[in-house]
Order: sequence, then structure tokens, then C-alpha cells
Amino acid sequence: MPYTASQSHRARSTLAGVLVLVGLTVSGCGAEDDAGQAPGAGPRPQAARSGKVTIVYEERAVPPEDRQVVTLIRDSRVLERTADWVNRTLTLPYDMVVKVTAEVPPGVTDAVTQPDGRTIYIPPSFLAQIEDSFADVVKTVKRPAPFPASQYNTDDLTVLATEFVFGHEMGHALQRQLLLANLGLEEDAADGFASFYTVNEVGPGPSLAAAILFDEIARKGGRLTLENLASDHPVTQARVFNFLCYLEGSDPKKYKQPLVDGGYLPKTRAPLCPQAWAMLDYGWWTQLQPHFSTAFKPQGDQDQKRAQARLVAETKAFTKVLDELRQSQ
Repeated sequence: MPYTASQSHRARSTLAGVLVLVGLTVSGCGAEDDAGQAPGAGPRPQAARSGKVTIVYEERAVPPEDRQVVTLIRDSRVLERTADWVNRTLTLPYDMVVKVTAEVPPGVTDAVTQPDGRTIYIPPSFLAQIEDSFADVVKTVKRPAPFPASQYNTDDLTVLATEFVFGHEMGHALQRQLLLANLGLEEDAADGFASFYTVNEVGPGPSLAAAILFDEIARKGGRLTLENLASDHPVTQARVFNFLCYLEGSDPKKYKQPLVDGGYLPKTRAPLCPQAWAMLDYGWWTQLQPHFSTAFKPQGDQDQKRAQARLVAETKAFTKVLDELRQSQ
């Protein structure tokens, strides 16, 4: 699995792939126009900003075969942890409900955010797919060295990866409710929010678990197709390296040895990661700043200024090594 020739291809791939999970395909994230507000209409009135995120487990709509994994996720409270952070940090224009239910819109088979950002559906069968993938992984794949041995089991991996996947959907929901400006594809920004939130608030577990999961799905998916390459999502294998790059860049002193020296993140990519993380961190704090709750605003403003200072520092540092990188290619 490390990015070295000495390891087997099977092991080398585990932290090298990423998740296009059936759950994060074009149909999964939604692509309709926002019926609640016309594009370009500008920010919604301040008076309407009173929304809260609520997690709802529709027990009656959970098939018997999926009840165990739904109980696992409910008891872990990872969905509630993300919702609590949003409720504490931001003021939303509208309420947002996250429904764990099999009663989903036609054609939905995975986690999906509605176009207006007010509803996120998480089908129990989708959670079961994640659990099944990890059941195979722990039986057939050697544990990646950066991942704790105590958590290399189906339950812990399922919970951590679900938190990252939910972060992706929350990224969509915030972009749509708050009408955040994108400088690229929305799917890239949603991945970025998942990294931004989990790395800052949870730690490395969700990023590492998502990388393992995405790799497993990419491996089972086989060769890339035209549809894979034409998707609005990045190619699955590339997404895992993005997850690992943001994680490593957030704290190179802590993560360089296990991820870069360990061979999981190529040395050709690693020099770009501190600035990439700094730009992501500053970008999300800046996008969210106008929407900080009154209670969070003092801390949020400090976080935004800290992120800006780090971006300036990392850009200066990167300038010093850029010529060396260009010459080595």
C-alpha cells in the first residue's frame, strides 16, 4: 500500500484510492435548480436566518436488514456531532433536516442533498454498503500503518467514513443554503468542506477511513470508463490523494512521517500540501464568516485571521522551494 515498489499492489492501493461511492455520484448529490431561490438573487434576508440542523432517524422506514448499521451510526452520534457544530457556528436561512430513511426521492440510492440545501437523505442501504465494504477490507487488506490498530475494525471504520461522507453532503447543503461562491466544481468544494470540518474538529480518523473506503470502491470498480472521466466528481483515485494531502498539510510535523515517509502520499505531491491546506482552511473560514452566529463570531473571526496568516506564511515558504520542485521534474 505505501507508494513504494517493495509493497504488494493490493496493500499499496489501500490509502491510494478514493470514494466515488455509489453514494457520491452525480445523481447522489443533486443537480436541479434551487426552487427556493433564483440563481444570482443574492443573499437571503437577514431576518430569515434562524434555521437549525436536525437529525431524524425514521425507524419505521428502515428495512430489517439495515437496522444494525443504522443503530451503529445513531449510537455513535457522528451525524449529530456535525449538526451541533453547524448549529453552534452558523446561522442558516432555513431549517435543515437530515433524514436516515429508506423513503427517498425516486432514483436515489445513496446520500443526497436536495437542491435547496434544506434536506439531506441518507438511505440505510447506503450505510450498509459502507459497512459491507469495510467488512471485506479488514479481512483482506493489511492495516495501513497511519491508521490505529485499535480502530481497524468494521464498526469504527464505518462510523469514521460516514462522518466524512456526511461532511461532503453538509458541504453541499451549506453552499446551497448560503449561496456560497465557488471558483470550481461544487463537488470539489464539498470534498473540501469534509476535510476542513473533520480535520479541524475531529482529527485524522475520518480522512484516513474515507481514503481506505474510496480505495476499496475504486479497486472494485475496475478500469476507468468515459463516464468516470466525464463525471463532475474528480476521478476516485485522485480524491484519496486529495484527502491525504489536506491532512498532511494541516500538520506536516505530525503527519509527514506516517503519510509521506511511510509511502502513502507521494513525495512529489507532499510539498504542495501545506499551502493547499492553508488555502482550503482560509477559504472556508472566509466563506462562512458572514454567517457566523453571534456567540461564535469572536472565535470564528480569530480562526479566520489565523488561517489567513498561515496562508501568507505557507505561500512565502512554498515560493522558496518552487524552483527546486520545477527543476526536479
